[in-house]
Parts: sequence; C-alpha cells; structure tokens
Amino acid sequence: MYTHPLLNRDKITPKEALDILVEGNIRFVNNYQSDKDFQSLVKITKDKQHPFAAVLSCSDSRAPTEMLFDQALGDVFSVRLAGNIASDKAIGSLEFSSKYLGSKLIVVMGHTGCGAVKAACDDFKDGHIGEIINLIKPSIRHEKSVSNPEERCSKNPDFVEKINELNVRYQIDTIVRLSDIVDGMLEKHELGIIGGIYDLSTGRVKFLEDTFIS
Repeated sequence: MYTHPLLNRDKITPKEALDILVEGNIRFVNNYQSDKDFQSLVKITKDKQHPFAAVLSCSDSRAPTEMLFDQALGDVFSVRLAGNIASDKAIGSLEFSSKYLGSKLIVVMGHTGCGAVKAACDDFKDGHIGEIINLIKPSIRHEKSVSNPEERCSKNPDFVEKINELNVRYQIDTIVRLSDIVDGMLEKHELGIIGGIYDLSTGRVKFLEDTFIS
C-alpha cells in the first residue's frame, strides 16, 4: 500500500528522502515491489502533487526512475533528458519541484553505458543532439587520467564510465551554480542534492555519497 501519505511529506528530511529511495532500489534489485493501490493513488493525487524527491535522469528506456526506486504515483518528480543534462529547462523543472511542490531531495542520476555520454566521447554531431553533447563535453575536458587520444572514445568502456561519473558531478555543480533557488534552499537545509549511477547490468543505484549536500 501507499507508504508515504501526503500529510507526512513536509516533515521528511533530505536524508530520509534518500533512505526511502535506497530502500526502494534494494526492493527492485531483489525483485520485490511494495504493494500499491494505484486507483486509490489516482484519487489521492488528482488535485495535488507533493513528490518527496526530484530526479534528473537519462531518458534511456532501460532506466525508468519510479520503477527502479519502487515508487508510485506522486512520489517522484521525474525530469528525464538524454545524458541527464542540467539544461536551463531541466533546472527550472527542479526548481519548481523543490520550491513549489515541496521535494526534499534532488538526485542527479546517470547510468552505465550511457549513449549520450558515448556520443560526447566521440564528438558525435547530428541534428539537435549536439545541444546535448555540448553540456557533457566539460566532463570530458576535466578527465585527465586517460592521456592517449585513441583511448578517449566510446570504444574504451573504462573511459566512458569515468565520464559518466564526472558528468553526474558536473551536472550537480551546474545546478547549484546556476540556480539561486536550489542554492538558497540548500543553505537553509530545506533541500538536499546527491548524485548516483544506475547499473544497467544489476539494477542497482550507486549513490555518490561524497556529493551529498544538505
């Protein structure tokens, strides 16, 4: 059944919101889902939403946010863009969720083998995809451990995963740097933010604990 009623959400701390997501992902990994009465949830949430967390994640069809955290209607404000990029529109959505809907935590979540990150590693250009690539490229410039140009591409899986994590960290920095709303709420401890990487092969989300700000 629904375990996070709307009336309790104002009292949830960022750490408690994170714990709920961690517990939900453990259930997902172990192939267990909590019971959910979706028709009751439709009625509960029809006039108001109060998500306890907002997640900026990749659009990859293999990484549906609510499912891998075992959450239900109204639990997660999901912002999905290829490469989990903090575009202006994504940041605006996270600001809305945090300031006006009451979300207590922002998660920036990448995933293993990300196609957008691979495209950035290869400097791929086609249509509007370049707009996505341009927001990932700073992470590639920050990566200094792989010096051989021939290894700094999508054919090197270790390099791709290094960029995956650097990209998550860079997008968090971008959100905090560009959003006075998010930065202000973090300073007042009204909000938390953290990065994570979803492993497509195991279903597990590894949270980057050193990125947690609250």
